[in-house]
Amino acid sequence: MSAIHPTAIVDPAAELDSSVSVGPYSLIGPHVKIGAGTAVGPHVVIEGHTTIGRDNRIFQFTSLGAIPQDKKYAGEPCELVIGDRNTVREFCSFNIGSPGDAGVTRLGNDNWIMAYVHLAHDCQVGNNTIFANNATLAGHVHVGDWAILGGFTGVHQFVRIGAHCMTAISSVLLADLPPFVMCQGQPAAARSMNYEGLRRRGFSAERLAGIKAMHKALYREDLTLQAAISRIADLDKDQPERTPDVQMMLSFLDKVSVQRGIVR
Repeated sequence: MSAIHPTAIVDPAAELDSSVSVGPYSLIGPHVKIGAGTAVGPHVVIEGHTTIGRDNRIFQFTSLGAIPQDKKYAGEPCELVIGDRNTVREFCSFNIGSPGDAGVTRLGNDNWIMAYVHLAHDCQVGNNTIFANNATLAGHVHVGDWAILGGFTGVHQFVRIGAHCMTAISSVLLADLPPFVMCQGQPAAARSMNYEGLRRRGFSAERLAGIKAMHKALYREDLTLQAAISRIADLDKDQPERTPDVQMMLSFLDKVSVQRGIVR
């Protein structure tokens, strides 16, 4: 049997692997599924159509799967899906999706989520991210792999955050943040590329040089966004090792809306 504390309330219809542990006074609803090795701490509420993968650690006073903070929501069976090997610290709140989008809020694998983090409805968070204390995503925000959000970062609804980005403490994102960029401010402004973080992840000198050239095109040459995209598209012509990073940047910039733009 699962290691369920006698004071916890687990609905008989919930699907918990036999290796799942549930701490004192936690509440788990009927549409919840939890995979092998996941540990649910005390005073945790998991409700709604919530699916949680393997080997997650969920700390006390966390709320997962509550209905979205969206006045248009009318009880539709939307979902929260959490992957594997995530750490979710105290007082986090992740809501299910809404019918106005994909209907799913999603957290990938191997993420480190610190205390008081909020993922609103329909957010899509990738893998290997770090959210420091009180980082907050409004609805429909997309966050790429390896992004790092500093404490008290606030992200406006529908904003996209590219892979390998980093935000400073108390940054306010009102526009899309392209891959690799470090930003800071209220509203956030681009300060540099995340060079030190990329070095720590094993990026070669050649790849870093390509990323530096993309940063120059976006932020140092006073180009329009379309002109910068054209410049970036040429950066891997004779240097194929740059191609994955260039294509990631171009794919991100291709989806930037005229209304929102990018962090400048």
